[in-house]
Amino acid sequence: MSASERLSRLGPQAREAATARLGGEAFDLLVVGGGITGAGVALDAATRGLSVALVEKRDFAAGTSSRSSKLIHGGLRYLEQRDFALVREALHERALLLETLAPHLVEAVPFLFPLRHKGWERAYVGAGIGLYDALAGRHAAVPRHRHLSHAAALELAPSLRPDSLVGAIRYFDARTDDARFVVALVRTALANGAVAISGMRVEALAREGGISRVTLRDTERGGEVTARARVVVNATGVWSGELERLGGVEAPVRVRASKGVHILVPRGRIEAETALILRTERSVLFVIPWGAHWIVGTTDTEWRFDRDHPAASRADIRYLLDHLGAVLTEPPGEEDVVGVYAGLRPLVDRDAAATTALSREHVVRRPAPGLVTVAGGKYTTYRLMARDAVDAAAAEMGEQLDPSRTHQVPLLGAEGLGVVRGRARRHPAAAVVGEAAVEHLLGRYGALAVILLDEIAARPELGRPIPGAEAYLIAEAIYAVEAEGALRLDDVLTRRTRISIEAADRGRAAAAPIAAAIAPLLGWSAREAEEERARYLDRLEAEREAAAEPDDAHADAVRRAVRDPRLATPRS
Repeated sequence: MSASERLSRLGPQAREAATARLGGEAFDLLVVGGGITGAGVALDAATRGLSVALVEKRDFAAGTSSRSSKLIHGGLRYLEQRDFALVREALHERALLLETLAPHLVEAVPFLFPLRHKGWERAYVGAGIGLYDALAGRHAAVPRHRHLSHAAALELAPSLRPDSLVGAIRYFDARTDDARFVVALVRTALANGAVAISGMRVEALAREGGISRVTLRDTERGGEVTARARVVVNATGVWSGELERLGGVEAPVRVRASKGVHILVPRGRIEAETALILRTERSVLFVIPWGAHWIVGTTDTEWRFDRDHPAASRADIRYLLDHLGAVLTEPPGEEDVVGVYAGLRPLVDRDAAATTALSREHVVRRPAPGLVTVAGGKYTTYRLMARDAVDAAAAEMGEQLDPSRTHQVPLLGAEGLGVVRGRARRHPAAAVVGEAAVEHLLGRYGALAVILLDEIAARPELGRPIPGAEAYLIAEAIYAVEAEGALRLDDVLTRRTRISIEAADRGRAAAAPIAAAIAPLLGWSAREAEEERARYLDRLEAEREAAAEPDDAHADAVRRAVRDPRLATPRS
């Protein structure tokens, strides 16, 4: 085990030590929000020599950052909105992630853009995608686009209806497991000296003598902790205005929540060798390969209900299936939907009539002494958002910091990846788990895969597939708790793995064996393990019932009845 891996462990014992530090030290920065932006801020600050603590009220990436389209991309559709600078920045970040920062978590994916009209559309779309490639720079990390004939397009995607296109353009973008990326980012921040704790909810925020005092409720162990910091960085996404109000800001930032719903269907239901991008009347629809499934999304509608538990309705699912049905010869139906998830985009309100018209550019502001808010933005540009937030925090403190250096800091699991690939394939545990499982571990953990293989070699029973979710190993559930900060069964099933959306039963069968495996690590009794399983099943049932409701209001009324236990305790 390397020093970086050891320092970055987020297990239960590490949490206890971090909680003691949180209440006993004064930090330069306290970052509130454990999504992609907050994690990025923690890493940027730590690598610039600041003392930093990161707190998250639920689980890392529990909100928007685990419910995206799983894309690392420039945003082809933003070219039509003339957000050229945003697209250029995002494409630069895409190259950094693919080549330097996270080659184990981010991979290039070909996309097919079907053309519906002869002549003008090929010229128009071709010019746009050509500009997309040009903005990526001369040394792009992905291949350039290609124009395809009608026959060539159907050869790549035989499931497309022949009359739904006249040709196509193939281009490249990238994808990632968004929740795993956030955990890797948090752990990289820890390896660079940060403190990070989930299950810590802000109760109060006050400023006294140049120091911010933040009262935090430990929703896992009970009790309160008072954290002290020179500056609080608000990276709470759709909750940004709420935290500003706690800080006494009279005119808090207005962040509108745009709901994006995705569904998963079996890979065999759509025959294609590439991802698809389809125009809709509102935006675009992605059909993205995801292991044994396709991810189909997304919607873009304003959400006015519970922001902790956004719900997909039957109207959302029908919208996605109907748009697929317009272009596929044998489109999937509701019975083919394996998984459903809904997330909320945090869009800074600029008085646009619809969320689809709001820019994805981020905003950094200093609304009160000792408080910096970073809001909006795109997953792909998290590093730039973090840089700007730390710059603003430095100005708030009156400090002159070195420039951001996170463009040179690979995420945990990236370094030594080439050497580790060969070592993993020759590892003694490879004979226990098989070649496919070794590749699976490399794709999820990068160079850290050897650590799991070492554990399996010492305890071969950890190399067994999880019953009901055979694509994953028991060792992964154990590692999720011991090193990746999972504190609840839902954390393992939904974010450290993707069993909750990939398994045909949404993880019902896997819940019991995973709960039994992690119970000793978390100090659960048999009764507590069963309560965790029952709570998870209740959540699945609430989501299933919500997805049968006709609209947002009815779906929300059903879904909000089953809440994450970390949110159950009302504010004091």
